[in-house]
Amino acid sequence: MSSLSQRSSGLVQRRTEASRSAAADRERAADGEEAESRRAEEEEDAELDSKQTRLTLMEEVLLLGLKDREGYTSFWNDCISSGLRGCMLIELALRGRLQLEPCGMRRKSLLTRKVICKSEAPTGDMLLDEALKHVKETQPPETVQGWIELLSGETWNPLKLHYQLRNVRERLAKNLVEKGVLTTEKQNFLLFDMTTHPLTNSPVKQRLVKKVQEGVLERWVNEPQRMDKRLLALLFLAHSSDVLENAFAPLLDDQYDLAMKRVRLLLDLDPEFEASRSGSNELLWAVVAAFTK
Repeated sequence: MSSLSQRSSGLVQRRTEASRSAAADRERAADGEEAESRRAEEEEDAELDSKQTRLTLMEEVLLLGLKDREGYTSFWNDCISSGLRGCMLIELALRGRLQLEPCGMRRKSLLTRKVICKSEAPTGDMLLDEALKHVKETQPPETVQGWIELLSGETWNPLKLHYQLRNVRERLAKNLVEKGVLTTEKQNFLLFDMTTHPLTNSPVKQRLVKKVQEGVLERWVNEPQRMDKRLLALLFLAHSSDVLENAFAPLLDDQYDLAMKRVRLLLDLDPEFEASRSGSNELLWAVVAAFTK
C-alpha cells in the first residue's frame, strides 16, 4: 500500500513538473513572438523612415513646438532653448560622437561626469558639428549640465560666451525648409518684420505626432530598456522643451490621461539606475537627469 502511494505521489509530481515545464515553454514562446513582432515593427519603421524625410531630434522637437500656419514657436516658451541643446548632446551620443567619461573606481553621479569626444568624424549637420567641435577642443571637459548652459549662452563667464550656438531655431527651421517640410515667409508685427516658417508638408508632422502618441499608447512597452532610444529621448526632450502637450492635444480625454500617466512614469524613473543597466546610453540619461533633477 505504501509502495502504491509512493508511485502515485511520484506520478503526480512528474505531471506537475511536466505542466510547469510546458507552461514555461509557452511563456518563452509568447515572449519570443512578442519580441519578434516588435523587431518586425521597428524594422518596418526604419524602412519607412529611410524612404521618408529623416529628422534630427532637434528638428523633431522644433517641429512639435512650431505653430503650423503662423510658422513660429510660442513667445511664452522659455524652455525650448535649453531643450534643443539637450537634443544636440543626445543626437551626438546616439551617433557615436560623444560619451561620458568612465566611472573609475569611485562611482560618480551622471551630473558630475564629464562629456568627452568619442569620434571626431563630421556628422554632416552644421549645428551638430559646431557643438562637437566645442566639446572636442575644450579642456578641461565640461559636464552635461555645463554644456547645456554654455551652448545656450546661459553663463556669467564672459570668457565662455563664444560657446553659445546662435540663432539655433532659425537655423533648424532653414534645415526643415531645405528638407521640404517648412517654407519661408515674412510677417509684420506692427513694430517689426519677422521671418516665419509655416508648415507645408503636413504628412511629415502628422507622422511625427503619431509616433509620439503611439509611443505611449499602442506601442507602449512599460520598460525603458526595450524602448527605441531615439523615441525615448524624444519623449523626454519634448517634455523638457514644453512641446509634448502639442502632440497630445488631438487625443480623446481617456487617451490623453493614459498618455500623460505613462509620461509621468518615465519622468519618475531614476536616471542613475537606468544608466547602469546593460545596453543603456549613459549620456542620454545624464541629459534626462539634468532636466529632471
